[in-house]
Amino acid sequence: MQQLPADLETFRQWSVGDIRVTRVLELPPTAFDPAIFIQATRHEILDRRDWLCPSFATADGDIILHFQAFIIEAGGKRIMVDPCIGNHKPRGHPLLDMLDTPFLDRLGRAGFPRESIDFVLCTHLHVDHCGWNTMLVDGVWVPTFPNAHYLFARSEVAFAQDDTDGDAAAIFTDSVKPILEAGLADLVEPGHEIAEGVILKATPGHTPGHCSIILSSRGHQAMITGDVIHHPVQAALPDMCSNFCQDEAVAIATRRDMLTHAASQNVLLLVAHFAGSSAVHVRSDGDAWRVEES
Repeated sequence: MQQLPADLETFRQWSVGDIRVTRVLELPPTAFDPAIFIQATRHEILDRRDWLCPSFATADGDIILHFQAFIIEAGGKRIMVDPCIGNHKPRGHPLLDMLDTPFLDRLGRAGFPRESIDFVLCTHLHVDHCGWNTMLVDGVWVPTFPNAHYLFARSEVAFAQDDTDGDAAAIFTDSVKPILEAGLADLVEPGHEIAEGVILKATPGHTPGHCSIILSSRGHQAMITGDVIHHPVQAALPDMCSNFCQDEAVAIATRRDMLTHAASQNVLLLVAHFAGSSAVHVRSDGDAWRVEES
C-alpha cells in the first residue's frame, strides 16, 4: 500500500446536460497489491498495461484506487454521494483507521460547505461510502450535514443492521444509527427520483441493497456506479469480483448489464474508486470491454 503524490485541491467537474457533478478526494491516490481488493494478480494487470498504466496501475502491477465523494447539482439541489471514510473512526484496516483529514475544509473550498448539502445518498453502507454521514462533537456522533435528508435504500439498511462482518457493526453504530435516531433518514426504493434527472437504480450484488444513480439531462446520460465495479481491469475481466462482494453471481450479472448498457448508449461512468479522472466511457473489446478516460 503506497499513497501517491496528488493535488487534493483539484476538484474535477463534469456536466451532464444541465446537471453538474464535482469530485472531491478524501485521500491521495493509493497503490495496492491488487489481491487486497479484487480477485486479480499483478500479472493480469500488467497484461493490460497499455491502457491501465499510468492512470489505473503502476509499472509494477499494483492497482491505483481513489477514495472520494461526488456532489451532484441538479434542480437547485445539492446531493452528496458516498461521503467517504470520515474522521476519528476506529477501523480494522490501517488506511481507514482513525483518520484526521481536512475533507470538510476541502469540500468547502470546492464550493460545498456542509450546511449547503440538501441530500446525502449512500450507494451502500460499507466503510468508505458512509463515514462522513457523521462527525464527532464533544464525544458524540452527530450528523455532518445538518440540513440534509439522508437517503438509504430500505433493503440496504436492513442488511447493514444485521451485518456482523469485520467493522460492519461499528460502521452502523457510528455512521448510520445516529442519522436514524436524528430523524434525518429517508428509506427509499429503487426508482426514487431525488431531483429532476437524478434517479436511483438497483444494482445489487456487492451488497443486497446497493444502488447506483442515473443522471439524465438534455439527451445526455451518466451513471454514478458506487461499487458495481472497483477497477477498470474488471471491464476486461467482468467475472472478476472484489473481495467484498456479498453475492458474487449477482454482482457479476449487474456489472455485465452495466457495461453492456454503458457501451451501447455511450453512458459516462463516474466510478467511486477509479483513479485518474474517475470518469470513463466503455468500449466493446471482443467479448468484454475496456475503458477510456473522459
